[in-house]
Amino acid sequence: MADYTIDPTDERLPTALAETDLPAYNMISKGKVRDNYDLGDKLMIIATDRISAFDSVLASAIPDKGRVLTQISLFWFDLLKDVVANHLLSTDVSSLDLKENVKSHLNGRTMFVKKANVLPIECIARGYLIGSGWKEYQKSGTVCGIDLRKGLRMAEKLDEPIFTPSTKAESGHDENISYEEMCKIIGEDLGSKLREITLKLYTQAAEYALKRGIIIADTKFEFGLVDGELILIDEVLTPDSSRFWPADTYEVGCSPMSFDKQYVRDWLEKESGWDKEPPAPALPDAVVSKTRQKYIEAFERLTGKRFE
Repeated sequence: MADYTIDPTDERLPTALAETDLPAYNMISKGKVRDNYDLGDKLMIIATDRISAFDSVLASAIPDKGRVLTQISLFWFDLLKDVVANHLLSTDVSSLDLKENVKSHLNGRTMFVKKANVLPIECIARGYLIGSGWKEYQKSGTVCGIDLRKGLRMAEKLDEPIFTPSTKAESGHDENISYEEMCKIIGEDLGSKLREITLKLYTQAAEYALKRGIIIADTKFEFGLVDGELILIDEVLTPDSSRFWPADTYEVGCSPMSFDKQYVRDWLEKESGWDKEPPAPALPDAVVSKTRQKYIEAFERLTGKRFE
């Protein structure tokens, strides 16, 4: 892994970290973006720069994407810590038994976290009518079986946020389930807590983000148990786990632009000729660059800080 620095005057793309190769440590799982290592008393989660679309990891990575996702999660962990505890222990990679240039790659994209018994539920909060929810509403007037008032338009804000859980699939798509079905899986007391905390997290985050010019249309959370305590885990309120829309261009009745994979999806669907079956193609540099810019813009708008 070659070290690099970002020069704002250099139009060339910096190197992306697509894979981690740390033989000294035990990798226990590899997701679409994150590589997870078991360090014995804790886990090490490294957010790479891989990007996925249509359930496939693409041949191109987005430089600094993993750092942006991690820094956004850290921001929300701190801002929302009074709502629910989280799994974060540290982000300091200095104690790792690795060469300094490798540590520099891991810096900013690595979290050391508590080991938790992960609940098998994706906790989704929806505040706007879009995506699969819009498609269902057009057919039945419901979203995940929840009745909504008539006359809503695409991308319209809901009268109040709704909680729509799903099961966590090891591969393929998660499956939407009702609140009652969720309670059968994890119990009514825990199910009630998940719904309450999910909606509280979403409401507070959405109100904050709107002041920063970002609409959070929907998002998903994951939770686990540590010694019986419910904690927030994984990534939180990032462009990968949420729909972020620029408030200044938002318009009811059309699909808004987003701060995440908009340029990637558009190129894949309109220009690549890809049939959405693996393997996924590489992206043009222009798409990679624009996507990187949007991720960084989301971070800077939310935090008010310049991305370094």
